[in-house]
Amino acid sequence: MTESPTPYVLDADTMTGGMRPIRQAVIAIGSNLGDRLNRLQGAVAALEDTPEVTIVAVSSVYETEPVKAPEGSGKFLNAVVLIDTTLTVHTMLDRALAIEDAFGRERPEANGPRTLDVDLIVVGDRIADDETLQLPHPRAHERGFVLVPWLEIDPEGEIPGKGFVADLIGDVDTSGVERRGDLEIML
Repeated sequence: MTESPTPYVLDADTMTGGMRPIRQAVIAIGSNLGDRLNRLQGAVAALEDTPEVTIVAVSSVYETEPVKAPEGSGKFLNAVVLIDTTLTVHTMLDRALAIEDAFGRERPEANGPRTLDVDLIVVGDRIADDETLQLPHPRAHERGFVLVPWLEIDPEGEIPGKGFVADLIGDVDTSGVERRGDLEIML
């Protein structure tokens, strides 16, 4: 994936006059508790309301079985959102966590049921590996619930260091990824 739509597009910061690159980012959203579809819709609306974020595309909604989840966990609804942003990756992470918190996300156990999951998958070609953030997402290339909706909206999508989504999807079982509908967006 390259910077979007071109690596030379810059946004002038009206506060400082500084210039920051516009990066394309891929965000995966999912929910397996409560009104799952409404929560996904709320996540898209929250991203739309985020300063310095422009939604480029939103995938269809897909239903999938939970991965490595505790016994009795319900099915997930998942979607992928493609955005352009001038925010830093850590600011994007803070926003993703704030959106999860607004929808009552709790983390009592690893891979447990959740009201809302908002994951940064890639942000341009940025590589990050620190105590709070790994980019690209370390398991995205193994997850049909990320790859199928991503390919739908970005046939040229690429995970830095892993390859093109169109190629990676062939190595993943996508038989349980079922399209369930669409989300509303105000592009």
